[in-house]
Amino acid sequence: MLPLNPWEHYFPTKALYSACMEPVCKKHRISRTELDILLFLANNPQYDTAAEIIEVRRLAKSHVSTSLKALELSGFLKKHHEPGNKKTVHLTLADSADSLIADGRQAQEQFFHVICQGLTREEIERMEKCFQKIQENIKQYLEVHL
Repeated sequence: MLPLNPWEHYFPTKALYSACMEPVCKKHRISRTELDILLFLANNPQYDTAAEIIEVRRLAKSHVSTSLKALELSGFLKKHHEPGNKKTVHLTLADSADSLIADGRQAQEQFFHVICQGLTREEIERMEKCFQKIQENIKQYLEVHL
């Protein structure tokens, strides 16, 4: 038995993250999924396709597709193909997304500041290692059982 129920902490944590992100969405008039995608691309440049966003973030294909279209129409995102590969569409952040991404990253910093208040650097490092291991365990389990 776990010493704590992780689900007890999931919903308040998710609510806090949403509260931090909502002002950014309102300011820039974008949806939360659109903001999440922009921040994901900015923070993880090694992933630059819709398929990778869907796989890594576990977002619904329809939500990603709709959000990518909106982001492209808004001028925050550019799509391109590599020479000789017309199938795979790569995504690039446009310069016009810079202030939005900066605001999103500031909101993420606010979130981390709130959840890490009172923790030492060593405690945060230990927590990061534990979360990495938990994510590895989940990924391995899902690969085998799904």
